[in-house]
Amino acid sequence: MADYSKTQALMQRGIDFLGSEHAILCGAMSWVSERNLVAAISNAGGFGVIACGAMTPELLDTEIAATKALTTKPFGVNLITMHPMLFDLIAVCARHGISHVVLAGGIPPKGSVEAIKAFGGKVLVFAPTLALAKKLLRSGADALVIEGSEAGGHIGPVATSVLAQEFLPALAADHVVFVAGGIGRGDMIAAYLEMGASGVQLGTRFACATESIAHPAFKQAFFRANARDAIASVQVDPRLPVIPVRALKNKGTEEFTAKQREVAQLLDDGKVDMGEAQLQIEQFWAGALRRAVIDGDVESGSIMAGQSVGMVNKEEPVADIMTELMAESEAALTR
Repeated sequence: MADYSKTQALMQRGIDFLGSEHAILCGAMSWVSERNLVAAISNAGGFGVIACGAMTPELLDTEIAATKALTTKPFGVNLITMHPMLFDLIAVCARHGISHVVLAGGIPPKGSVEAIKAFGGKVLVFAPTLALAKKLLRSGADALVIEGSEAGGHIGPVATSVLAQEFLPALAADHVVFVAGGIGRGDMIAAYLEMGASGVQLGTRFACATESIAHPAFKQAFFRANARDAIASVQVDPRLPVIPVRALKNKGTEEFTAKQREVAQLLDDGKVDMGEAQLQIEQFWAGALRRAVIDGDVESGSIMAGQSVGMVNKEEPVADIMTELMAESEAALTR
């Protein structure tokens, strides 16, 4: 049995909170974080999280049941706050007794945190500013994920290293805080743990694991890419606030720019309202991501990846990735 005692000691609060062996969350990646990868992460001692994304309540129900068939370890569910059926999805989590729900993509709507806590679920939230983080923790959130702009998928504007220096000294003494964005090695995990983080979240590093159902062409794109290939999407119209998304540069990146122009025009012509406009953009992403992950269309699909993609150069089992991360962290803390 490998000795990770120093790392585990610093992760203890995160471990107690998650109920997993290591306080390493797998970021919820739409289409990628499904039953196979989620179960593999949890079975390897981490904490897998199902990406609900645009799923219907029926699909989420099926996915949770299928995940439970593959692991007896704890795992969570990530729900997008702007999902039109958010409260129905929360009800599905309640029926399955899901222990942890991650609310992502915006400020949790009124009553959502309470609805999760009502069935005994723990709530994890994201917060782009310290003031909002404090407000969410005051109003019932159980833990916080701070995610920097190096991450893949939807991102905020500030780097992880800056957020960590801003949030951890203010919050880590009293709250469970996980750090995410740009983490590809265990040395970095050790650094954030030493700064007071209770654990970390990685997505990109796990996306191409052997157990990931992502298409071989999607994985190949990751293996070929460097950090600078993972670029943030451009916002075309200031009236259409689109959360930027980090993905590998390809034709799909340009198609998204065109899609924004089209939706902005509909907004101009009064054919859609702002909520509908943003939902159309979200649905575009869901479709483009599916084309890349499931169909292997790496030309026009969206290959969402964080800047740590340069550290992903081969397909390997989740258990090996986990062992390597923990060993690197332990070595860094022992030095």
